[in-house]
Amino acid sequence: MKTAMTLRETGTRRKWAVASVVVLAVTLPLRAQNWPMWGGTASRNMSAAVTGLPETWDVGKKTNIKWKADLGSTSYGNPVVADGKVFVGTNNANPRNPEIQGDKGVLMCFRESDGEFLWQAASDKLPSGMENDWPEQGVCSSPAVDGKRLYYVTNRAELVCLDTEGFRDGNNDGVTDEPRKGPTDADVIWKLDMMKELGVYQHNMANSSPVVWEDLVFVETSNGRDDTHEKVRSPKAPSFMAVNKNTGKVVWQDASPGADILHGQWSSPMLAQVNDVMQVIFPGGDGWLYAFNARTGEPLWKFDLNPKDAVWPKTRNYGIATPVFAEGKVFMAVGQEPESGEGIGHLYAIDPTRRGDITESGRLWHYGAIRRSMSTAGVANGILYITDFSGFLHAVDAQTGKGLWTYDGLAAVWGSPLVADGKVYFGDEDGDVAVLQAGREMKKLAEINMGAAVYSSPVAANGTLYIMTSSALYAIATPRAGK
Repeated sequence: MKTAMTLRETGTRRKWAVASVVVLAVTLPLRAQNWPMWGGTASRNMSAAVTGLPETWDVGKKTNIKWKADLGSTSYGNPVVADGKVFVGTNNANPRNPEIQGDKGVLMCFRESDGEFLWQAASDKLPSGMENDWPEQGVCSSPAVDGKRLYYVTNRAELVCLDTEGFRDGNNDGVTDEPRKGPTDADVIWKLDMMKELGVYQHNMANSSPVVWEDLVFVETSNGRDDTHEKVRSPKAPSFMAVNKNTGKVVWQDASPGADILHGQWSSPMLAQVNDVMQVIFPGGDGWLYAFNARTGEPLWKFDLNPKDAVWPKTRNYGIATPVFAEGKVFMAVGQEPESGEGIGHLYAIDPTRRGDITESGRLWHYGAIRRSMSTAGVANGILYITDFSGFLHAVDAQTGKGLWTYDGLAAVWGSPLVADGKVYFGDEDGDVAVLQAGREMKKLAEINMGAAVYSSPVAANGTLYIMTSSALYAIATPRAGK
């Protein structure tokens, strides 16, 4: 348990990740029992229709712990649950394959029913070092699963398509020159190297979580400033793009943030069906939110996420969180990467039916009580739930932007809340997971320590709650729900 004197600081450790995402066809229901991408659906709303989730558990006594899987020492690639499997991003500090040693970015696949390790994709670190690929950070992208195909971004800024079965099905699909083809290795379909082929220069880490619609996969490239922070090395390289999901060929790209990128671009795209147009919405590293026609790449609107008098780096922020589409509105909070610490934040509700610069015309409401945030919102029953880096959970009326209540977690929060089964779950840097009752009045139900820092976001699928600490993945369920 923490006291009010608990420090909110994260120290000087440079860790890069954000809980970010994926999408399936828009004909799927708004909420699914699986969790096949960051945010669960293409709208990125951190709300799940799953019921029967536990209110409390104990990792030491294994109460309501369905299974536990050991990961590396640092884990940021938020869990995805689909096709009877669970996928997470981590590092190689706890090698699953004794032949693969040293610092790597690793995407691991486990069996959903019992947590058995199935296969992994391991990527070497970039020779340029921490300027593009910070040590020991692993894979920070949360994959998107579309049928038997999986899409994610490696630590090397490669957009990769994998077969969800790995080589366990005895087939070598797609490319055939993988260096490892054992039963616990990944089966690569195609790979797009965004640094080599598109001139992208990511700052410290690439970690966007893709989203899929029809035959396209959308991703943010992580293009950013160089390590001196003085300039954007590749201002004409794309920040946002659409790729053919079957071939890996770029369909359209956009470099709107250009030389105005403030630091890095560590967010992920979201899809919103607005009237008769499918919009893909990207947070730019320049502090603007951009919307495009998903099919053609035509710019539709943009929104400045900062007040006019905001000045970088003190008061101007950018989007690390992922935008959410719910109740006909786009919701977005801004912040900075964890090393920048606490500061002024903003949360907006935006009207996506507008066109052009809609900073004024499209603003439905602004909530200024939030601090810097990396949190993607969860919206349910007219209430928006969102955390900030200072450790607070905010409950806000989604229609008016009026604050309803706040809860102080007393430690820095890197991830996002999950709204499910009448409860709100979120974890913090101290390793505590708070469980609160969803609703217009604050009621704390439980607080459980996981034994290690929780930099990720809880997710729920098929009656089970998944929480990833820095070094382990827990499947949590009541005995009845776990059957």
